[in-house]
Amino acid sequence: MSESVSEAEIAGSAEIAGRAEPPAESHAPPEPAYDPAAPAPLNLPRTPTGDAEVDAQLARLADADHLATDGHVEVYEDVHRGLRDALTALDGRPGPPVPSPSYEQSRS
Repeated sequence: MSESVSEAEIAGSAEIAGRAEPPAESHAPPEPAYDPAAPAPLNLPRTPTGDAEVDAQLARLADADHLATDGHVEVYEDVHRGLRDALTALDGRPGPPVPSPSYEQSRS
């Protein structure tokens, strides 16, 4: 048994195939492309130092976690400036009095 197909049937099936709807595309949201400059929190622990000024500056570093890498410079410079000011303030605080040279001579 051989089945024969007429030219009309071939033309009809080709016409139907031309009208066939394309397969439905998935409507899933596209995955975001990898962006190396996108913000990525480092999640580093920040141990308190006991100095309120220094701790405030170290806490400010967390702001860089939410910025793109080109925004880190501003945060780092601000923190550096604040830490430098805190160190400079240590120089201005009065420390214990220095013994006078005459004190050392009188003990001898």
